[in-house]
Amino acid sequence: MGNDNENIPVWAYEKIEVKKPDSNWKEKGIREREDLANLLSAFGVNQVEHIGSTSILNLPAKPIIDLMATIPSLEFINRIAEKLNAHDWHYVPPELDKQPWRRFFVKVEHDKRVAHLHLMLEGEERWDQLLTFRDKLRANPHLVNEYAVLKSHLAQDYNNDRERYTEGKTEFINKVLNNYLS
Repeated sequence: MGNDNENIPVWAYEKIEVKKPDSNWKEKGIREREDLANLLSAFGVNQVEHIGSTSILNLPAKPIIDLMATIPSLEFINRIAEKLNAHDWHYVPPELDKQPWRRFFVKVEHDKRVAHLHLMLEGEERWDQLLTFRDKLRANPHLVNEYAVLKSHLAQDYNNDRERYTEGKTEFINKVLNNYLS
């Protein structure tokens, strides 16, 4: 029974480290977007976006490039996973990810996460929410500062618990979306 943990990759439980803003994140996001667009175009993916904290100027972040892409169907998810796996992307099946609205991939280099891909069906409501949140922070330095303080506290409180860290950001994210969607 103890052998189950031996199959869990190191990157699955790495600590949360929020780093100072890095001017290279934008360029890394562009490169990852272009690579993913090329890799996934055969599956009907025609839009890849750099989202998350690394896409927002002057925002401290986990040094992981978050990307999202839409796909017309999940019919070929196994073929997509095979193709991405050849480029250091690891598929996290929905039963482990526990987010049924997406298919989740983690790009790993030297046993560390370097990028995430949130693959969503076209029309998924979270697509617009994620873009709106990103764009509102890009346009409002006050929100960036407020979010930076929150992320710093959460990273200290939950540096070994990604789920709690993410849950701790929910109220802020909802506040930004609710105040700016109306």
